[in-house]
Amino acid sequence: MDLQLDAVPMTRTGLQVSEIAFGTWRFGRETARGRLEVDRETAADLLDTYAAAGGRFIDTADVYGDGESERWIGKWLRDYDRDEFVVASKVYFPTGDDPNAGGLNRKHVRRQVQYSLERLRTDYLDVLYIHRWDEETPARELMRSLNALVEEGKVHHLGASTLAPNAWRIARANGIAYREGLEQFSVTQPRYNVVNREIEGEYLDFCRERGLDVASWSPLAQGFLTGKYDREGGVPGDATASDTEGWEDRYLTGENFDALDVVRTVAEEVGATPAQVAIAWQLEHPQVTAPIVGARTVEQLEENLRAATVDLSADQFDRLSDAKAGPFEDLL
Repeated sequence: MDLQLDAVPMTRTGLQVSEIAFGTWRFGRETARGRLEVDRETAADLLDTYAAAGGRFIDTADVYGDGESERWIGKWLRDYDRDEFVVASKVYFPTGDDPNAGGLNRKHVRRQVQYSLERLRTDYLDVLYIHRWDEETPARELMRSLNALVEEGKVHHLGASTLAPNAWRIARANGIAYREGLEQFSVTQPRYNVVNREIEGEYLDFCRERGLDVASWSPLAQGFLTGKYDREGGVPGDATASDTEGWEDRYLTGENFDALDVVRTVAEEVGATPAQVAIAWQLEHPQVTAPIVGARTVEQLEENLRAATVDLSADQFDRLSDAKAGPFEDLL
């Protein structure tokens, strides 16, 4: 690609990461209809494309593709310099029938991190996210377990991924870690896009006040913000969204289509695609360090990465910010 992504600082870590991260949750994933979203050969092509564009921030998880995502990334990295990439993985979801093979208990966390390292063929993870919160594991126990991994050099930095806003959980855990001299969470990974705005307010305020970076997932709202859906057409049968239970009820709403209309209008004004505008909005966002994009094809990935070349005016940014939520100025 005739594009080189910029590097941006991850504030509390000292790391430099790519302004757009590449998410690999589709690698080896089978949909409810048995459709393989990304096979091993395509995964390698996607990673090559991302690296050729200067991409160095790769996001995966122990459960993506039942471990295939990490295996394929590990195999691919053999042809590259591992140290040039910031690789993040996650732990939480069940990986077996053993009652301890899930959650954030020390046994599961340590076992899964070791498996992740083996699959990725690396000695360390740049970032380890907890994939969700586990109410069965006390926060102090969790932070002590994670800190041990940092002290052993298996993990460099800690992050918290979430589906619902939970700033208080991060604050509680980091407070414990601070008092006991343990490693704290330095980056968060929430869902955030033009139509999913649940983190605005308390969650983003907390991240700003405490200097936590935000690597947002689902910047295209599971494909809704690509603009390929309309108010009357429903979900095309060949759309991967049609394989996700509840997707249509969640996204094909009048309010969301009103927001999408704003995205489409701005796209016409800047000569870009709706997907590129949706990602560019996050690249301009003062609190988003790096949105995480995923793709099933090289063409999709190239389109998404070109969002880095889209320039939004202050007015266009504000219109997108106000497309669904209240005035964005309240968050600054």
